[in-house]
Amino acid sequence: MTAGQAGDNPQLVSLLEAYAQQRRDQGESNRDFRLLADKAYSHPSTRAELRSRRIKHTIPERTDQIARRKAKGSAGGRPPAFGADLYARRNTVERGFNRLKQWRGIATRYDKYALTYLGGVLLASTVIHARVGVCESGDTT
Repeated sequence: MTAGQAGDNPQLVSLLEAYAQQRRDQGESNRDFRLLADKAYSHPSTRAELRSRRIKHTIPERTDQIARRKAKGSAGGRPPAFGADLYARRNTVERGFNRLKQWRGIATRYDKYALTYLGGVLLASTVIHARVGVCESGDTT
């Protein structure tokens, strides 16, 4: 949990470490993992960290980065690989966040304490997950 005005990018490394540990605990490999992220994660240090961890990623370049690279000419290097088809799958994550934001207390963060807010997020996520499971099975009871 971070402050509402804090950026997501600084938390990426700790999130990747926690995810890798969970996969190791379950006996799974990290080789089939690919990070799909938006332009907020398009910082050179982020890309370098992902390369050092050998994590495949699909992150679009920010407009200012494209312009800076082109201004340098041939010294600017080549653009990072980007799979538009893979990136299109990111909408699943955005839809999940939009479902969470339909919960007024989650969207506005009325809770004073991070632990209480986290509990609300977990409750909302559980209810959303249960509803999706019911809708997919066709059972309405």
